[in-house]
Amino acid sequence: MSPDFQSRMQEAARLTRSGNLAAAQAAIQAALSGAAFPGGPTAAHAPTPGPAATPSTPRPRWTRETIDVMARIIGEPAGPLPAGPRPTAPRGQGMTAGRHAAAGLHCDYELFVPPSADTRTQQLPLVLMLHGCTQDPADFAAGTRMNQLAQAQGFIVLYPAQSRQMNPQGCWNWFKHSHQRRGHGEPALLASLTREVMQRHNVDPARVYVAGLSAGGAMAAVLGRCYPELYAAVGVHSGLAAGVARDLPSALAAMKAPPSSAPAGADGKPVIVFHGDADATVHPHNAATVVAGSTGAPAAAEAVAPERPGQRRTTRSVHRGPDGRVIAESWTVHGGPHAWSGGSPVGSYTDPSGPDASAAMWRFFKEHPLASTPDKGSGTSH
Repeated sequence: MSPDFQSRMQEAARLTRSGNLAAAQAAIQAALSGAAFPGGPTAAHAPTPGPAATPSTPRPRWTRETIDVMARIIGEPAGPLPAGPRPTAPRGQGMTAGRHAAAGLHCDYELFVPPSADTRTQQLPLVLMLHGCTQDPADFAAGTRMNQLAQAQGFIVLYPAQSRQMNPQGCWNWFKHSHQRRGHGEPALLASLTREVMQRHNVDPARVYVAGLSAGGAMAAVLGRCYPELYAAVGVHSGLAAGVARDLPSALAAMKAPPSSAPAGADGKPVIVFHGDADATVHPHNAATVVAGSTGAPAAAEAVAPERPGQRRTTRSVHRGPDGRVIAESWTVHGGPHAWSGGSPVGSYTDPSGPDASAAMWRFFKEHPLASTPDKGSGTSH
């Protein structure tokens, strides 16, 4: 991070606190225009060439405005959405809608229960899926194909929707200190929602997981750290480690040049990470910081052959515990952009040419149940 970028962002924060929002926004724009956007390729970190986009594999429509972490802080109306038609993913069979309130907040959500499942007689795993900025549950479900996987494998999927009142671009507020603590803010809301669904649908308390994309991936990391007794493992796609930011300037700095280690040390929570090395929104080096937040140590690389012709090359890195069991995985998708790897073009921000992140995450989750489980009926979020 250059001194000029840092000084301009500090000035933007000062102007925001003083209420001069127009000047603060101008300072942020000047800081961003004076340097490559966080995560953009440089000569030192040029992405490995990958297959070019074709009409059958459209380029993801993720732009600088999409992450828009300054939108809620600055208080300006959200800008226009990225160009291109928005997907209109219908609510499929097995999907129901609801609303939940906790910690002084509320959120709408979509819940997928496999139509063939009988939760009265069997306990099912649960996966909490946190969408990225500008997305919604139906869009995220369509893009990740997680419902199809849940139908085949037998688990429940919960999709909370971020309120546009909380963030005009629909981003989870992972970068705010008030939303990074147990019992407070969005983590408390999401944990409470998870527990409500567990009570209503006979969920196995040893097999509850959380995953997300971009801002959703960063919030998934926060939930894994704040509620280790609730979530057995975490999936972070194109996201950031818990605690790397506390406000707007530190968020933009982490997206541009992540710290070499996790701020709060290793929490031991099993984690699987996906990140494209051509990601121009969140720097690919954030993947290593997420792993460090779990294990406290780097992972050893293991090459992975493409699953099908034309698929992007991938490197899978793993970290093993003393017993040889894999406790962290990091998948580098060579040439991959800021998008869900292996996703469907029906949804937004997907990379159909990448390996199937949804299948890999579910396989990892199945291998990592909680060693001990709390009383799922406690309902506490503190």
